[in-house]
Amino acid sequence: MAETLYARMRVVRKVTEGSIGVTLILDGELPCEPGQFAMVWVPGVEERPFTLMNDTPVGLTIAEVGPLTHALCALNPGDWVWLRGPYGHGYPLQGERLLLIGGGSGSASLALLAKRAKLHDLHVRTFLGARSASLLMLAWYMADLSEKLSIATDDGTLGFHGSVLQAAASDLPWATAVYACGPEGMLAALAASRKPDAPPCWVNLERVMRCGIGVCGSCHCGSQLVCADGPVFAVEKVAAYLGSGHT
Repeated sequence: MAETLYARMRVVRKVTEGSIGVTLILDGELPCEPGQFAMVWVPGVEERPFTLMNDTPVGLTIAEVGPLTHALCALNPGDWVWLRGPYGHGYPLQGERLLLIGGGSGSASLALLAKRAKLHDLHVRTFLGARSASLLMLAWYMADLSEKLSIATDDGTLGFHGSVLQAAASDLPWATAVYACGPEGMLAALAASRKPDAPPCWVNLERVMRCGIGVCGSCHCGSQLVCADGPVFAVEKVAAYLGSGHT
């Protein structure tokens, strides 16, 4: 890979995200739509897609699950990281009352959306979920951007005892639009629970990608590619795929 294809940015702040990962704040800008992603490269390791949790300055929220995420979580202020992008289609802002539902590291996909909504004086309610309190991500950040922030944990160690979808159910009638990102089992359950009079809903699918630009085909979702056709989809466009068990 030629480094000239990438923007090189320095880590200026590192925030620990429970026991699962970190958020890195970088010294550069990468203007984008909420929900878009960048391909992030650490030389000598590998390259993978990450949602841009902020664009000015660039922010990346990383759950440590493999070699690249281990390398990124080991970075400290002063270290460098390389990015190319942004890629994909982001979330549209629709209506005045936005309900955001994030599971685990999927919370990163909603952070810039909440920031843009606040800039437009829209009303935001956010529900964040995880298996346990130690696995929550970005609650500290979303608290400042949401009129209401609710936490759900599967084991009851913090907030609502149960799934984030159960916690958010009572707020669905309030919303003019719903936005969600998290494990695909969560998104499949959200799609299956939809009623005919439900507000518009967009979901952000996460996939491992090699190219990020629709060439390699590694991120297929039925007949669509997550990188080129998504990663944000109207839930109706991917409901059948999510419900098919290919998660």
